[in-house]
Parts: sequence; C-alpha cells; structure tokens
Amino acid sequence: MDLQAVKDYLLELQADICQQLAEVDGQDFITDEWTRTQAEGALQLTGGGITRVLQDSAVIEKGGVNFSHVKGASLPPSAMAHRPELAGRSFQAMGVSLVIHPRNPYAPTSHANVRLFLAEKDGEAPVWWFGGGFDLTPFYLFEEDARFWHEIAFAACEPFGAEVYPRFKKWCDEYFYLKHRGETRGVGGLFFDDLNAWDFDTCFAFMRAVGDAYIQAYRPILVRRKDTPYGSRARQWQLIRRGRYVEFNLVYDRGTIFGLQTGGRTESILMSMPPLAAWAYDHHPQPGTPEAELIEVLQTPRDWLEWHDG
Repeated sequence: MDLQAVKDYLLELQADICQQLAEVDGQDFITDEWTRTQAEGALQLTGGGITRVLQDSAVIEKGGVNFSHVKGASLPPSAMAHRPELAGRSFQAMGVSLVIHPRNPYAPTSHANVRLFLAEKDGEAPVWWFGGGFDLTPFYLFEEDARFWHEIAFAACEPFGAEVYPRFKKWCDEYFYLKHRGETRGVGGLFFDDLNAWDFDTCFAFMRAVGDAYIQAYRPILVRRKDTPYGSRARQWQLIRRGRYVEFNLVYDRGTIFGLQTGGRTESILMSMPPLAAWAYDHHPQPGTPEAELIEVLQTPRDWLEWHDG
C-alpha cells in the first residue's frame, strides 16, 4: 500500500486539470495552500491542502480544484454507524475534488472527485477504500455532449469489467438525485464509494482511470460550447438551475455535510457553490421549449450508450 504514490498522483491530477482548463479560459487559477499544524474542529483534524480557484473569468465564471490530505484521531459515532470496524481507529483521507461553473449557459457545469480513506489501529489490519466519480450538469441538453461524456466514462471502466460502468452509472443517477424536486442533478456519469473489492493496486488503478477521464471528457465539451451566443432568457435559466445545484450540495451531498459538521475548512468545502444563482417561485418552463426538454430528461434518466447494446 503506497500512500505516497496516491498523494503524488492526486497532486499531479490537480495540476494537470488546472493547466488544461486555464488553457481553455486564458487565465490561470490562483493557488491557496493551507495547513493545520494543530488539531482543529470536531474531529481534531490536522493536515493541509491546496485550493486552486478561478473566478470571474472569460470562460469559467467560478471554478475550484481542491486537493486535501487530512488526519484525525478518531471518527464521530455517525461515521461508524454502518462501519463498526472503524471504532477506535485513527484515520486519514486524501483526495481531489472540483466543480467548474462556466459563464456561458450552453456550457455545462461539471463536478469530479477521487479520494482514498484509510483507518488504522495498532495490531490490526488497516481498513481502506477508494471513492469518486464525475458528473455533468447541463442547462441546455446537447445529446452529443451527454453521449460523449458517457463514452469516456465507459472507456475508463471497461478494462475493469463489463459490469463496472452500468453499476457506477446507475449509482451516479441515484446519488445525484433531488428527492424534493423529483429530478436528477444532471445527466450523470460515474459514482463509486467504499471500493476495496479488488486489491489495493487495482483499486488505485481504477481511481486513476476515473480521475484521468474527467478532463478528457470535459475539455472538448467546454471548448465546443463556451462561445455559443446567448441572451437574458438563457442566463436566467442558468441561474435557476444553479439554484438546484446549491440545493443538492447543501441538502444531500455527504461530503459537504460531513465537512461542515465536523469542522472542515469552510472555504474549500463551499468552493463548489456557484457565484450567482436564482430561485423563482413555482417556476416551470413552457412545454416544447429547450428548457422543458432538459427537465424531461432529468426526470427520466437515459441510457446514453444504447449503441453498446448487443
């Protein structure tokens, strides 16, 4: 189990994603390195990270790519409710998490993260798992974008077994679901957690495949949509849909809730929030419009790779 290799990869991934997005945008991310030399928060966390942010720029209205590596003496009871083997163990977690909110309403928001969790106790075998994935949140549906996004996801999963993509695609649709709205957050992608079914090296290889696939999938879509002409109607729709994004992150997202409740670094946790969002009372798009088409898809997730059948 080579933890330094995982950390080195995560730092390289963060740097590569920021470089590629900066090439598209024309402006560099600012870098905020932070450390905790003394235990802080409910979990008595130590460690640090690197938060990279690009905001109010030509293509990316707000984007954040965060690396963190934190350690704690013990987990709270809520975190051990379904994992009693974690009782009395110290832990550490490292990962890269990002959200990109483009300025243009026709360019989709994207999210990705990859992470490793490790819990240890003297005299006992370590408990570890990987998690992560990536998902796409368009405001206007371009079917070719959704298909391309899922083709890249499928290709990342294929070397690890035929069942991997369908399982983690379904998990993504079910996880990024706003129950109170009756719709998914976007057109999905991949989501996995508690991954330790394979040996450590294979699980690490899968995490790398998913991490590398994100920018392969997102950059071409962003380039294709970033200069599409738009008006006030599209902008207002984008802000309303961003409101749904905020709702999910604050109500359902386990990472956001866990971080805020346990004394995590607030600025890094909330970097996923869009710079502007809107809520309109009982808003419904007119039938037959592109906005209504998007809602129909979000209420009934599709199999974007039907061409693979057979």
